[in-house]
Amino acid sequence: QVQLVESGGGLVQAGGSLRLSCSASGRIGSINVMGWYRQAPGKQRELVAEITSGGSSNYAESVKGRFTISRDNAKNTVYLQMNTLKSEDTAVFYCNAEIRPIGFSRTNNYWGQGTQVTVSS
Repeated sequence: QVQLVESGGGLVQAGGSLRLSCSASGRIGSINVMGWYRQAPGKQRELVAEITSGGSSNYAESVKGRFTISRDNAKNTVYLQMNTLKSEDTAVFYCNAEIRPIGFSRTNNYWGQGTQVTVSS
């Protein structure tokens, strides 16, 4: 009854920008960490960036200075602003969130369906 829906992926030239959005909906009691992961063909899924409910963020070294994560707690939404994109950023990007559903005392880990980001060189 809780789901994450992503949007904003697409095709962009190297050096360009994209903004991803992910909204959580359903019977949400509270949301702790929200983040973005990515998986390139033939590679393992890796953390890109994450942000706590208080606004503390953490980034993969490969995206520091280029990507910015933010969230709107009132809208249960997390964003990923991606600038100066490189061909090696090409991947499926997945939203992730630690959510405590209403009526539950513990959090569960939820994933979005993924959105393709393709950077052409």
